[in-house]
Amino acid sequence: MIKKFGLTIGGLQQKILNLVLIFVLAIVGIYVAVAVYQSNSLTKTVDEASDEQQKSIASVSDQTMEAVISSSLTKTTAMEAYIADDMFADVQSDVKTLQAFATGLFENSESFGSRSVNYPDPSLDGKVTAQLQHEQGVDPNATKTLGLIGNMSDVMIAMYQSSDKLDSCFIATADGLIVYVDDRSGSYVDDKGEVIKNFDVRNRPWYKGAVEKKGLYFTGIELDTSTGIAGLVCAAPVYKDGKLVAVVGADIFLTSISDYVNSSDKQGGFVCVVNDEGKVVFSPLKEGTLSPQLSSESNDLRNSENAELAAFVKKALSERTGLETITVDGKEYYLTGAPMGTVGWAVVSAVEKQLTRQPTETMLTQYEQINDKSTEEFEKGVSKSKQTMLVSTLVVLVLAAVSALFVAGRIVKPIEHMTKRIYELNGTDLAFEMQDIYRTKDEIEVLAQAFATLSKRTRDYIDQITKITAEKERIGAELELATRIQADMLPNIFPAFPEREEFDIFATMTPAKEVGGDFYDFFLIDDDHLGMVMADVSGKGVPAALFMMMSKILVNNFAMMGSSPAKVLEQTNTQICKNNDEEMFVTVWFGVLEISTGKITAANAGHEYPIIKKADGSFELFKDKHGFVIGGMKGMRYKEYEFTLEKGGTLFLYTDGVAEATNSKNELFGTDRMLAALNQDPTADAKTLLLNMKNAVDEFVGEAPQFDDLTMLGVKLM
Repeated sequence: MIKKFGLTIGGLQQKILNLVLIFVLAIVGIYVAVAVYQSNSLTKTVDEASDEQQKSIASVSDQTMEAVISSSLTKTTAMEAYIADDMFADVQSDVKTLQAFATGLFENSESFGSRSVNYPDPSLDGKVTAQLQHEQGVDPNATKTLGLIGNMSDVMIAMYQSSDKLDSCFIATADGLIVYVDDRSGSYVDDKGEVIKNFDVRNRPWYKGAVEKKGLYFTGIELDTSTGIAGLVCAAPVYKDGKLVAVVGADIFLTSISDYVNSSDKQGGFVCVVNDEGKVVFSPLKEGTLSPQLSSESNDLRNSENAELAAFVKKALSERTGLETITVDGKEYYLTGAPMGTVGWAVVSAVEKQLTRQPTETMLTQYEQINDKSTEEFEKGVSKSKQTMLVSTLVVLVLAAVSALFVAGRIVKPIEHMTKRIYELNGTDLAFEMQDIYRTKDEIEVLAQAFATLSKRTRDYIDQITKITAEKERIGAELELATRIQADMLPNIFPAFPEREEFDIFATMTPAKEVGGDFYDFFLIDDDHLGMVMADVSGKGVPAALFMMMSKILVNNFAMMGSSPAKVLEQTNTQICKNNDEEMFVTVWFGVLEISTGKITAANAGHEYPIIKKADGSFELFKDKHGFVIGGMKGMRYKEYEFTLEKGGTLFLYTDGVAEATNSKNELFGTDRMLAALNQDPTADAKTLLLNMKNAVDEFVGEAPQFDDLTMLGVKLM
């Protein structure tokens, strides 16, 4: 043994020192091995937890986004179809008004004088005027028809000026004359500057279509002969004694629909319009399956080789579709459609599915960036800790060992806690929050803060979607309340007069939307007089419901003041026209039943014919004379008429929603089917009578959507 520097070499002191050094080095080696193993294990755990959270975020985001798109896109598409269809419905109503007026004109021609109509005058360009044209070889002065239809001028001018949808309105006769109203007199000149007088009236598509259909007819899209602007024509035939005497109609420019569709191409979503032939007529796309083509080159999508697209288009033309995923031209789209019942077209909304994943992909990208940065910081911290551990071991082995164990414990515990919390996260619990155990003032705290930030962003995103959904539910609840309020405005307690055994009365109203525009009313004016009202307001929804309530109150108030039916309609029209800025109108049938005698005194403001059954007969139409609609023109006068309801006889009143109920083939229920349904059990009480009619309409319509209110009233004299 050699003693040097106070240390015995080869002695017990050295052995003890060697033992301590070996022990410390072994501890350090074991610790290093454990630290490396735990570090690798924790890195793997964090990576696996990160992958699981990414999958959870992607799944929840995709499901939420698809649910929001399904709810909002289908409702938005239905609303767009309703708004567009409302334009055609308004024009259809205008044409029906012209048809009714023209029918009355020809049936009562001896009551009207002769009214002259001039050829187009270019100097009147910009002024609304009635103008004459005719077919080649037709002499307008050789027929009395021109003087008679000239009486339509004021009505057509008033209709044209009151509508922002009409390009023109007209009446064309069976002998080749046409009188039309517009403000483009200057456009009816040829290349030589001479006024065009000849017009091929009876060969126009709208004339032929209306005659062939023998009813209301919409043409396809055509270019206007004078302006070249795309539009279509709504026309209807006029008969006298079963013989065609004229065709009335109106032109509609489709510029507003085209502009709206072209502006819809935003961020991968767009709107297109498909006509009743399955062809795309409006679309912002310039090429591809869903782009508009010339009529001669366009294809019927219902016959497309893409079976999913063909089935979707067929369904959209007849009913509202849900959200469907369809591949078109190599791209996957969310598609939803809704029909425009008046013309048989459909509005189709499309959103490229890949674009709906952008919010999810953005979140995942941000998550990966935060995770990569945190991992990088974590790895730097581990490397620095190892260097510190080695330096400390060389300086003070024992302290290095203790420090290493302390540091290892300080690192492992927060990460294990963090990993456990991450594993607990799922689709409904995304709340990862900072805790004191993570506040280590190093990379562990940075990583924990990154997870907490991502968790908060995910919850905020879901909260925002939840609020949007709640707002939609609130709007739905308000519409439901409006429906109940409207129903409460109408008499709905039956039997209505249990103490009166002289008559039996029952009525129903089934709105097409949440709230409707039809209404009925009945009330005792005194002990021997029963007032009855059946009316149909133009338009649908909340505006029509408000207009309905005002009209109902006015008719009731004037009737209770003792006015005659004609006077009640005149007073109501005067009041409504005073503040009718929205230019709405209502058709009204109002009658007063003298209970003791069965005599009914009535007046009709543009409403449907009543149906009457005598005590020993079957139900039949009573074709009364119609006055103009309430709210359509100031100063209107109405005529009264009388008929007697015998004991056992029945009066049936209704709105056009019954006769015009449409099945999936676009066929109308019609008055013949109405009479058949009533005559199924002609002796039934009022309630059974209305139930039979409702069942007949439901069976005819089938699965087709209801586009108009169904309102009926029956009165049986006991």
